[in-house]
Amino acid sequence: MTVTLTTAGPLPSGQEADDTYDVTVIGAGVVGAAIARELARHPLRTALIDAADDIGNGTSKANTAILHTGFDAVPGSLEARLVREGRDLLAAYATDTGIPVERVGALLVAWDEDQLAALPRLRDKAVRNGYDRSRVIGADELRVREPHLGPGALGALDVPDESIICPWTTPLAFATQAVRAGVHLHLNCRVADVGSDADGHTLTTSRGPLRTRYLVNAAGLHADEIDRLLGHDAFTVTPRRGQLIVYDKLARDLVGHILLPVPGPEGKGVLIAPTVFGNVLLGPTAEELDDKTDTGSTADGLHLLREKGRRIVPGLIDEEVTAVYAGLRAATGQEDYRIQEYPALRYVAVGGIRSTGLTASMAIGRHVMELLAATGLDHGEPHALPPLTMPGLGDAFPRPFRNAALIAEDPAYGTLVCHCEQVTLGEIRDALASTIPPHSLDGLRRRTRARGGRCQGFHCGAAVRALFEEARP
Repeated sequence: MTVTLTTAGPLPSGQEADDTYDVTVIGAGVVGAAIARELARHPLRTALIDAADDIGNGTSKANTAILHTGFDAVPGSLEARLVREGRDLLAAYATDTGIPVERVGALLVAWDEDQLAALPRLRDKAVRNGYDRSRVIGADELRVREPHLGPGALGALDVPDESIICPWTTPLAFATQAVRAGVHLHLNCRVADVGSDADGHTLTTSRGPLRTRYLVNAAGLHADEIDRLLGHDAFTVTPRRGQLIVYDKLARDLVGHILLPVPGPEGKGVLIAPTVFGNVLLGPTAEELDDKTDTGSTADGLHLLREKGRRIVPGLIDEEVTAVYAGLRAATGQEDYRIQEYPALRYVAVGGIRSTGLTASMAIGRHVMELLAATGLDHGEPHALPPLTMPGLGDAFPRPFRNAALIAEDPAYGTLVCHCEQVTLGEIRDALASTIPPHSLDGLRRRTRARGGRCQGFHCGAAVRALFEEARP
């Protein structure tokens, strides 16, 4: 297995024929990584590049981690189709590769008569989107299923197939499989300009020029900027900040389902959901910003979340907070993805991929392959990718510290380093030596959960840092 992963130094310049890539994907979030994985199935010379030092370092690392059914998408939209197809693809892929998924179901809770009256319409919308398993339930059944709900809930729409998933393992799995299959991954590689001619594109990057015949723009928050470098002004990305609160594992018994609000004129609103790591999420806010780097939490935002959460599950507000974080979603002002091919340019733009992008990612990858073919790419016959098994990070699945046979074979899997999250020396060692190793402590946390628990690294931080520094070249 030959792996090409670079984080510094010059890129293949394109001066020689074998320096030119067939396809380059800009953006190594969950969507860009899924596209690269799909390209890896074909006999192509492919590059995946990102301005950050890691996979999934933007929007992908800070979402609500829900595997959607697509029941509430706009019927007939591209998003509705790709979410529906993507959910089945990703659910099967997660089973094959060990990505944690829990089918907990969702309840859209009605708190007033107008919301209650909207539930049948939402059920009918789900049917138009190809999902026919939702049903309206009354207050009594709702109270039995969620006994910790606040007073006044009148009923709910039950969506039994909504699931929770690990948002960090998913893009890492896509990228790992792609790199092992021959895709070149170039990190710390920011695109400053794009020059195009009849044979393709020359990207001016922070690490020098890169030559490619075809180009895919999956740059997330910066997709509009890349699109303009190609001469288009089809959409504008407005960063929409979503702040979230993560509650301690002791709060997990308060919530059995993903608790969703009934959508209103201001959007989908604030939800409460369990996570595959055993915590409970409250959020997100929806704040339109100008700054595409502003991922800070605010007192006003956290106060709003606490007030919303107090009505939904009052007992949650008295629980300990493990962490707060904020992510930026790539809003474009339109209720659909902005995916468009430009045959004359050998270019595909993949913009406006919002919170459903995690669910739709594999279907987006397939769709982009079709569009590349429409632009003239001869991608050849597909082949199977090498099998992959990802480290299991979910609390509902076997963890190394509980595997006696594994520990007997290698005691490092029985040596706890992070006690809050039960992360072992063996897991940290494996992450540091993996195909795409972390280049920061946050990257190591996303691969292992180390420093992500209730003490936020107060007890294990020095030991984790020492292991990380020791492994650095």
